[in-house]
Amino acid sequence: MNGSTVASGNASGNIALAVGNTTDAADAVRAGQAELGFVEGALDDPTLASTAIAQDQLVLVVAPGHAFAEATHLEPENLAGVDWVLREAGSGTRSAFEAALGAAGLAAAQLRVTLELPSNEAVRAAVEAGGGAAVLSETVVAAALRAGTLVRAAFDLPSRPFRVLRHKERYRSRAADALLDLIATANAG
Repeated sequence: MNGSTVASGNASGNIALAVGNTTDAADAVRAGQAELGFVEGALDDPTLASTAIAQDQLVLVVAPGHAFAEATHLEPENLAGVDWVLREAGSGTRSAFEAALGAAGLAAAQLRVTLELPSNEAVRAAVEAGGGAAVLSETVVAAALRAGTLVRAAFDLPSRPFRVLRHKERYRSRAADALLDLIATANAG
């Protein structure tokens, strides 16, 4: 999943998808521009229903020549001494990473963020090019890990849920219900 996605339909039955971050997806659902929002970030909004639909593992990745590539264990304080490539503020990936840092006793402000980018693919490409360390979804970096263009660093991060957002007081279309049923079936099998 590249950031967050919103899905909306029109009278002719066409479905439109747009990609943004968690904040963008929530705003679109809240404003009625989208019926569903698929997000990886936590959200506390009383107008939106949020349902977990899948799990995702965050991983710290670096290019093969990076100092973290050969480390057998990293402590939180090790993270402050390197360049970072991160998603933009408002991204669920960034929020989850910052929360994990806080739980480990490191403030996000202690990181040396040299580049902020608006998509997971852009972050991945910058790290592959040697731009620094990053935290991304294991799904986003799986092919790069297999190809050896990225290395998973030895720092444990929490898993997080992927969620679907719906407005609590708006009509639920059959198309949206069918899509959610399809996702539930795929996750069950």
